[in-house]
Amino acid sequence: MPLNQIFKEAQEKMKKAVEAVEHEFSTLRTGRASVALVDNIHVEAYGSPMTLKQVAAISTPDARTILITPFDRNLIGSIEKAIMAANIGLTPNNDGKVIRLTIPQLTEERRKELVKVAKKMAEDGRVAVRNIRRHANEEIKKTEKLHEITEDDRKRAVDKIQELTDKFIEEIDKLLERKEKEIMEI
Repeated sequence: MPLNQIFKEAQEKMKKAVEAVEHEFSTLRTGRASVALVDNIHVEAYGSPMTLKQVAAISTPDARTILITPFDRNLIGSIEKAIMAANIGLTPNNDGKVIRLTIPQLTEERRKELVKVAKKMAEDGRVAVRNIRRHANEEIKKTEKLHEITEDDRKRAVDKIQELTDKFIEEIDKLLERKEKEIMEI
């Protein structure tokens, strides 16, 4: 496999690993309202399961409230059941037209637990990036064994993969730092 293809593949996979960490972080409840908390809840609508964002408009009118406005008012009961079944720790308030989810203030203990969860997510992301590095390095060694590149080329390629790895791990660390700050802020 050509080296530039190995680099390109490794970079794309590492970028996806960082995006996955970022997505996981968005699902953490930090005491601040976020539509990501309810985005992927599945609602039974018209005889088939659909995501909440397919059947309702979701907004955050303030920092502590998620407002869910169904496109069809007949679905309000199904949406309420789906939110309860999703077990996200929020109780829906239904006024017949819209559903409001109020995000409670986090306790110090809960904040520390969330930071631990965020650190675990970040570490999983770092491990994924390192596994991609390992796979890329194996491909580079195979290419050298097939005499397609020289030993010097292999060393430069391995160094370049390490630079990519460092860059993406640093991105994950920055994401974690921001998430920790967000969680610990009052």
